[in-house]
Amino acid sequence: MRMRPTMTWTSAEDLPPGATDPEPVVDALSTGGVLILSGAGLSTESGIPDYRGEGGSLSRHTPMTYQDFTAGAQARRRYWARSHLGWRTFGRARPNAGHRAVAAFGRHGLLSGVITQNVDGLHQAAGSGDVVELHGSLDRVVCLSCGAFSPRRELARRLEEANLGFEPVAAGINPDGDADLTDEQVGDFRVVPCTICGGILKPDVVFFGEAVPPRRVEHCRELVRGAASLLVLGSSLTVMSGLRFVRQAAQAGKPVLIVNRDPTRGDRHALARIALPLGAALTTVADRLDIPVDDL
Repeated sequence: MRMRPTMTWTSAEDLPPGATDPEPVVDALSTGGVLILSGAGLSTESGIPDYRGEGGSLSRHTPMTYQDFTAGAQARRRYWARSHLGWRTFGRARPNAGHRAVAAFGRHGLLSGVITQNVDGLHQAAGSGDVVELHGSLDRVVCLSCGAFSPRRELARRLEEANLGFEPVAAGINPDGDADLTDEQVGDFRVVPCTICGGILKPDVVFFGEAVPPRRVEHCRELVRGAASLLVLGSSLTVMSGLRFVRQAAQAGKPVLIVNRDPTRGDRHALARIALPLGAALTTVADRLDIPVDDL
């Protein structure tokens, strides 16, 4: 029987509640060299729900796994129908105060880098540079046969042409860009192949059950080694892809700070967890550092 990837986590530890004063974050940033690790919670204020917070999408939605996507054409039809619709919402999302604050910290030389688990591109849209997209990006597509990359907007155009009149109303949008549609709404949605070899197209994102490319992992490990501290923003750290960097930093004696309203799997490694909304917390931090956060 095929094992399902870990998607949920429940704490078995009696950890202290999160703090409500972000001063530890101010202290870390004031000395510089902070490496950011961001998760879906940072993008909720942009209208993109997270997986595991209050009202998170896992309560109603099982994300596509790599195993299911590659196993059958029907799973791919369902995925691309839902993702095609969800892409329209992602395209309208704009960076929020949290993204803008991170970009401002970078401009002022306080960061050693940004690693994001998100696939929405909002860090870059806010002005952050050299962002490592740990789980890839929805704005690129890759062919599983020939390995060619292409822009998502090009695929969106082809899917529009192949599915004229496809305008279902989704019950919700998920952090992976997948819209909630019934099988009836998916209907006979037509999937298009690679224009080069006719192979299967997949978004250039790491699905649940799929490994992050080893070179990308090693690059992130190098960033952790070179950082003075690690600041986690809006991630439950449930999956090992992000948690491993928290463990690495803690084992190296580097301070780990977490800003997340709910407990995380990395709390026992953290100097402090700040239980505040990301936008408000990071805006407060910027104010205390006398750093302006630009409006976009």
